[in-house]
Amino acid sequence: MINIPQALTYDDVLLVPKKSTISSRSQVNTTTKISRNLGLKIPLVSANMDTVTESQMAIAMALSGGLGVIHRFCDVTRQAREVARVKRKQNIVIDHPFTVSPEENLAAVKAKIIEHNCKSFLVSDRENNLLGILTNRDIKFVKDEQTLVRDMMTAKEKLITARDGISPEAAKELLTKHKIEKLPLVDENFKIKGLITAADFLNHFNNNQAAKDNKGRLLVGAAIGVRGDYMERVDALVKAEVDLLVLDIAHGHSEIAIKAIKEIKTKYPQMELVGGNVATREGAEDLIQAGVDAIKVGIGSGSICTTRTTTGFGVPQLTAIMNASQSCRKHNIPLIADSGIRKPADIVKALAAGADTVMIGGQFAGTDEAPGPIITYQGRRYKISRGMASLTAALSRPDAKENLSQITPEGIEARVPYRGPVQNIIDLFMGGLRSGMSYGNAQTIAELREHAEFIQITAAGSIESGSHDNELL
Repeated sequence: MINIPQALTYDDVLLVPKKSTISSRSQVNTTTKISRNLGLKIPLVSANMDTVTESQMAIAMALSGGLGVIHRFCDVTRQAREVARVKRKQNIVIDHPFTVSPEENLAAVKAKIIEHNCKSFLVSDRENNLLGILTNRDIKFVKDEQTLVRDMMTAKEKLITARDGISPEAAKELLTKHKIEKLPLVDENFKIKGLITAADFLNHFNNNQAAKDNKGRLLVGAAIGVRGDYMERVDALVKAEVDLLVLDIAHGHSEIAIKAIKEIKTKYPQMELVGGNVATREGAEDLIQAGVDAIKVGIGSGSICTTRTTTGFGVPQLTAIMNASQSCRKHNIPLIADSGIRKPADIVKALAAGADTVMIGGQFAGTDEAPGPIITYQGRRYKISRGMASLTAALSRPDAKENLSQITPEGIEARVPYRGPVQNIIDLFMGGLRSGMSYGNAQTIAELREHAEFIQITAAGSIESGSHDNELL
């Protein structure tokens, strides 16, 4: 007789409370790693879905200490632009400031303002010499759109500039002394080397919670495929200075994924690369051996995913995390628990089971920062969410070659309740995590995992765990 093991998911278990020395949940430390060399302040990651994460969501996640992964359901240029928007949101030094030519007119400048979401430009010639600066104040009252930049700009003779390599303290002194908001950086020949803005300077030093790189810029990830011109996409994202690449393939334990991992790591050995999705120890082990810096775990657990009912394959998420974490712990490789999160307790259980971060899609899809408009249906407000293996998503891929008859959907399109700013959800989930860590006598996420004692509960225990025997107001 075949032995069929039991597998569990979040609602099948509870964690046993421990004697706690933690007097306040504010004492716990939620820092973690999302990949071998990349750390976060909170263990939350927004999913690489086109109804969840573009630059607006990624910025909000990074400002809160987490990370957003830009989806790949767009052309390469647009995805790289979304990454660049995140990297330019907050800096100590802008290495490659936007520039305009003195011969461009106001109409061209306005187009660039929309394209780059930027209201100020350095003015340069073809040799990248600084000629002046054009700010919103310079163009505010100009009516003729044929007016040239050279007739509107503030000339270099009137600018306060600094040499490339200036210390933050010296830059702050210049900004304060001269009451300016922009400080162009130049070399000895007055060629543009960068830009410091007062707003970025203040944002960097006033927001210690944000997830930032060593230049003070927000962290951001981006998804890539494993077929066609995926290396072209990798090249563009690396050029845009993405911090993390995430392999976006439903069945990551496959030869095509392993081949892509090896090719990417051969060309870009220093780039942080996440492999997945897997649901077994063997899957995690093979991708780690191929060279990934993190493992993404989850097959069929998402709220809009139908892989299990379509194919018959999958592993309930808690067991999948426990299985894959055996290999991840052995090699000191972080584990991302992807999908299946419905409430704060699920995050606590996922981390206790062996995850280092959790990736969330459905709960974030209804927020302001998620792409797409708010719709009203029967008097209630919603946003649209869809699985990346759904019919409409498959047809919308830039590299889609299948016709309608060849597609077997493994996801659905759905409306999700509108939830307001994503910070509301982040605060709810992090509040639950901090409380859970206090119940587990865990100062850190590592201690939560070390102290974890799971018990399986019955259907009656599951009912008892929620509100019951009340009439809701």
